[in-house]
Amino acid sequence: MPKENDEGIKLPSLDELFSSQKERNDAKLKKIEEIPLSEIDPFPDHPYKVKDDEDMEALIESIRVQGIITPCTVRMKKKEGRYELISGHRRMRACEILGIPTLRCEVMELTKEEATILMVESNFQRTQILPSEKAFAYKMRMQAMRQHILRLRQRGMPVADAYAGMKSKEILEAAQEVRPVGARDNRTDEQLAKTVDDSARQIQRYIRLTELIPELLDMVDEGKIAFRPAVELSYLEQWQHTVLECIEMEQCTPSLSQAMRMKKMFQEGTLTKEAIHGIMLEEKANQKERISFRADRFAPLFPKNLPAYRREDYVVAALEHYGKYLARKDRDQER
Repeated sequence: MPKENDEGIKLPSLDELFSSQKERNDAKLKKIEEIPLSEIDPFPDHPYKVKDDEDMEALIESIRVQGIITPCTVRMKKKEGRYELISGHRRMRACEILGIPTLRCEVMELTKEEATILMVESNFQRTQILPSEKAFAYKMRMQAMRQHILRLRQRGMPVADAYAGMKSKEILEAAQEVRPVGARDNRTDEQLAKTVDDSARQIQRYIRLTELIPELLDMVDEGKIAFRPAVELSYLEQWQHTVLECIEMEQCTPSLSQAMRMKKMFQEGTLTKEAIHGIMLEEKANQKERISFRADRFAPLFPKNLPAYRREDYVVAALEHYGKYLARKDRDQER
């Protein structure tokens, strides 16, 4: 009996028979390992702050008792042979404090753009996000989406609504799909707006905050400067330092109307230091009556090491002392 030619015939494996294509794809993506902390690098320009605060203390105690329940996420940097942390920066910090040498991680095969999108998305699940964190996160995610779309276009593959309505690992699947040729490519901020709670316009406002100098951005995080005025101040470029100086010296912050006027003057080329101080010292509609002094007259009278927030107390103490001096002088004259 002649031998049958079985070249080219490939029987399906048990895995192929009893698992779906999605399960097989996930199996390629997921790999849980205990990785030494010394081999893990933080995500470049990670926009979310890791603080040693009360929340960190609670996380440390949880890991001390239960270990890491949810694995962190990393990707392998093939050229360097090291791992890049995508999600789990606070868990990694807690392990460092506890002296735990390894981190339980899910290792994923991702491009730089896919990793950025997943990093931003995973941290957006947090209950509290500072304005500065949201600002830099949106900026990084927009840049990653644009780069990915540009790469597909260079390969002749137009993309439309590539990430609309998608989250987490669905984004990774969509990143490898090609939309029908000729489909309309929406603006990236509009695509992003479909996956978050902010409109495209609000996303652009948040990204403007990244143009603020660090001191003003910290004030936004602390609630000392309102969001919308801060967006307008971001356009003032080198004059932001003058605004900061005025805020610290006069203990006042601009309203939206005042910030918009300063922005308009800057765009017209008429903004000056005197104009900034003049606008900032105007009485706001919701302010009680206040006494204003010219900063250039009083600044030299304050001790050099006196913080700006103590100047009001210093003036009050000086006036009280002077009042007592006048009272003594009147008594001495009556004798």
